[in-house]
Amino acid sequence: AAVCQRGTPVRCGQAIRLTHLGTGRNLHSHRFTSPLSGNQEVSAFGEAGEGDYLDDWTVVCSGTYWVRDDEVRFQHTSTDVFLSVTGEQYGRPIHGQKEVHGMATSSQNNYWKVMEGIFMQPSEAFQMEQYHAEL
Repeated sequence: AAVCQRGTPVRCGQAIRLTHLGTGRNLHSHRFTSPLSGNQEVSAFGEAGEGDYLDDWTVVCSGTYWVRDDEVRFQHTSTDVFLSVTGEQYGRPIHGQKEVHGMATSSQNNYWKVMEGIFMQPSEAFQMEQYHAEL
């Protein structure tokens, strides 16, 4: 419901929106068939990060927080499909671009891992959560 502050840890199980920086559109899905694989369509939607409830994805990971080097899944909060890619490629107008779609079941095709981006150091409050002060 609010914009995350840069560097705020993302909890496993938290609902998020993924916004493409270049277009300002959100990763979106709905109950339409994708053109190549026949799975559920995933597209870009909204303007300047504004969209609707069909832009919400749940972070599925092990542990408490999404960790940069760990694999993660994204499950669509409204339709329960997993964000996936299986290898189907478009011919035109974006030759070689793979189709990203939603799959009803979890599999190796719906694990994602951060490969690029900026690493933000955890906030001091987050670092304190990681340690116990009992003894």
